[in-house]
Amino acid sequence: MTAPIEFYFEFSSPYGYFASTQVEKLAAEFGRSVNWHPILLGPMFKAMGSQPLTDIPLKGDYARRDFARTAALFDIPYDHPDPFPIATVSAARAVLYVRQHDQQKSVELTKRLYAAYFSEQQNISGTDVVLAIADSIGLNVQDLAEGIGQDSTKAMLRDEVDTAMQRGVFGSPFLIVDGEPFWGFDRFDHIRRWLAR
Repeated sequence: MTAPIEFYFEFSSPYGYFASTQVEKLAAEFGRSVNWHPILLGPMFKAMGSQPLTDIPLKGDYARRDFARTAALFDIPYDHPDPFPIATVSAARAVLYVRQHDQQKSVELTKRLYAAYFSEQQNISGTDVVLAIADSIGLNVQDLAEGIGQDSTKAMLRDEVDTAMQRGVFGSPFLIVDGEPFWGFDRFDHIRRWLAR
């Protein structure tokens, strides 16, 4: 049986958002499933001595232009959010908590959170916004609110980030296919060619 595609993403990443709309289609072309891994880029930036793309002189202006262009080219709804970037701890913890109980529902929540932030101008850094979005897809909000705050959920996110870094993950989206790492939404065609070999 073929191994799943390991998909690492950060909720404040436009390219992660774009990838989230296409990764299942990519996987299905090769009879694969997808393992979804919410991460935080902050610890990775710290390890690299880096910063968010839009904060880098010269590169930032290009990045903002490329976000809009990429969305248009792939017909993905996009309205650059303000504020940007944001803290995404609550969103990541919510997805991890739901994933323990219902894998498919956690994927649905991931897609809704991404769409809310990148096409509906909802600031998902707030736990209240995360819970409202979870409620809109039928999740138990009281249970989720408690789950987000549990030490075990916090530890799960730390472990997810630590494991990702141990595997060489440093950005979003980051995909690992049969042990081969690919960074960026623009690498999807590379993945297709790699798997077709």
